Amino acid sequence: QVQLVDSGGGLVQTGGSLRLSCAASGRTFSTYAMGWFRQAPGKGREFVAAISRTGGSTNVADSVKGRFTISRDNAKNTVYLQMDSLKPEDTAVYYCAATPQNYPALWGSRILYDYWGQGTQVTVSS
Repeated sequence: QVQLVDSGGGLVQTGGSLRLSCAASGRTFSTYAMGWFRQAPGKGREFVAAISRTGGSTNVADSVKGRFTISRDNAKNTVYLQMDSLKPEDTAVYYCAATPQNYPALWGSRILYDYWGQGTQVTVSS
């Protein structure tokens, strides 16, 4: 079992920044690739970014490329999502998730993720 706790969400103005954190406990954190997904009201859960077990590879959705950065600190069992130049369309609940799949091409598929955080709300005002 892996327990994930998301934090760092909040209300920010357009153009602002937030850093989300996801703290993991339980089985060895470094054996999982980690991802971030988001879900806006009335929409499905969409892939945002993912990072490999060691942090050497990342994959970022086109909609946030150049604005969001994913990173991890295996010593702290934590994955981060740095969000810059935020837009109103980034408003959503953000979830971190853990998958044993370490292939970047697979990370966009949420069915491959075994564990999920509880979500943290990000609201970007215009």
